[in-house]
Parts: sequence; C-alpha cells; structure tokens
Amino acid sequence: MAPRANWKGFLRLSLVTCPVALYPATSESEKISFNQLNRTTGHRIKYLKVDSDTGDEVPNEDIVKGYELEKGQYIEVSKEELEEIALESTRTIEIDEFVDRSDIDPRYLIRPYYLRPDGKVGHDAFAVIRETIREMDKVAIGRVVLTNREHIIALEARDKGLIGTLLRYPYEVRSEQEYFDEIQEVKVTKDMLDLARHIVNQKAGRFDPEKFEDHYESALIELINQKRAGKVIRPKERPKGENVVDLMEALRKSVDREAAPAKAAPKPAKTQRKAAAGQKEMLMSIAGKKTVKAAAAKKPAAGARRKSA
Repeated sequence: MAPRANWKGFLRLSLVTCPVALYPATSESEKISFNQLNRTTGHRIKYLKVDSDTGDEVPNEDIVKGYELEKGQYIEVSKEELEEIALESTRTIEIDEFVDRSDIDPRYLIRPYYLRPDGKVGHDAFAVIRETIREMDKVAIGRVVLTNREHIIALEARDKGLIGTLLRYPYEVRSEQEYFDEIQEVKVTKDMLDLARHIVNQKAGRFDPEKFEDHYESALIELINQKRAGKVIRPKERPKGENVVDLMEALRKSVDREAAPAKAAPKPAKTQRKAAAGQKEMLMSIAGKKTVKAAAAKKPAAGARRKSA
C-alpha cells in the first residue's frame, strides 16, 4: 500500500492541466532509531513546550509563530495571515521551463518524490506531459509549496510516472571558494596520473545500489542482538591512519593490491541480493512490537495445544 501523499494539486503545462499527487520516494523508517532514557529510572525522556520565562507548559492552541527582530522582541504572524499570502504553487505545479539534466548542479538537489495522477481523471493529460519530457530528454522546472515553503521542483519521466526532485535556492548553497581557497597548488606528474588511472580502471563498474550494504546499520543490529543476549561488549581496536611519505610507492602498492582481488571470480548477483535480504531479516528479529504481534498471531491458543496433545 502506497504511503499517504505529501501534497495534492494540479500539474500544468501551459493550458494542459491534470490532478496529481506527490509521494515521498525515500524513507528512513527502516533504519535503527533510539529513544532518550533517564539512566537512573530507565524511563523515556519526554519533551514539553514551555514558556521560556515562566517555565509553564503551553498548550498547542496558544502557540503562534513569531519572527525575532532583535533579542527578545518578536513580530507575531497568525495562521490566517500566512494563508492570505498563499501562492498559486500551493495548489498547482506550474512548469516554467525545460532544461538539460547536466545543467543542474548536484549541490542544489534536496530530495526526490514520486508524482502520479490523482484519481481516475487526468491520466491522458499526465501522459502527454510525461512523454513530452521523456521525448525531449529534458527536465521540467516548476514550483511547489511543501510545509508552508515554496520550493523549486525538477520533474523527470520515470516509467509510467514522474520523479520530482526538490531544489535549493541560490542563497541556500555556500560558495566553494570559502573552503577551497586554502588548498595548495600541487603539480601532479604524468607517472602518478597513469598509476591512478590504472587503479580507477581496475575498480571500474556500473552503479548498482543493491551491491551496497549499510555496514553501520548492520553493526547496530549486531550490537543490540548481543546486548539482548546478555553478552559483554568490548571495544575494538581502531585502525590507525598512516601518513603517506612516498606517494609513488603507495600508488604502485595500490595497483598491486587492486589487481589481486580482480583475479578471483566475482560473486553472482543472487548472492548479493541474498545478503541484502539477510540484513532485513536481522532487522526484523529486533523489530519489537511488530515481531511480537506476528509471533502471537502464529502461536496457537493454550486450549488448542492441550487438545492436540
């Protein structure tokens, strides 16, 4: 079952309009998460919204938004006032222009969403917009309001739908000069580049996200499973970084090291998929309430066990 839409409205290309819904394309819910506890009692920490001066808890209906002009001085802005300045993009994604994908600087990318027709009408208009984007091999640029802020959104054709990626505004992107100006100018020799290219060629491949495992997530699962089993957790010795004195020698050794694994037969794709599935099964084993409920559903009633006996 698809998650609930983050936004519903219309997608418009000039006079062509169709109702659409926007869904998150990514999720963090599968990752291990922690709660904060009181070390003394073991109870969970609870956060309250309190008045910074009186210390009294403030109910939600008495909380308003405020912009701080200077220390301790605010201008209050009501929900109604914010709705009054609502933009057209709160209801419509208007396609303003089409650009090449290579024109979009990766620093401007925020997060992806899936865009599909909303309901049973408008599929024809949606298909026209989608296929135009696909055939022209372009990215459509529009605007959409999410969480009360207007965002730039880049739309690309994907299968039967569209992927919309939120983009940052220029004022949100820092200049690289602030960080790169102090990098020393270094002359890299042709021999060094040749060795480095050789390493790159040995590591060349195609991007396949199924090959990658979240090692930190796996380590978290292992840690929690060990603590559940009552095992003593001992710190591991951390690897020490080494300062490279002879860069050419380090490059030569790297070429030799990368050549060794290349001789071994690569693992089949099925093995990689099984590894990923195995990681998910490990996560399920500590999923808590869901696992308990599933086990309870499978467990026969006490009367049934006595009867079968």
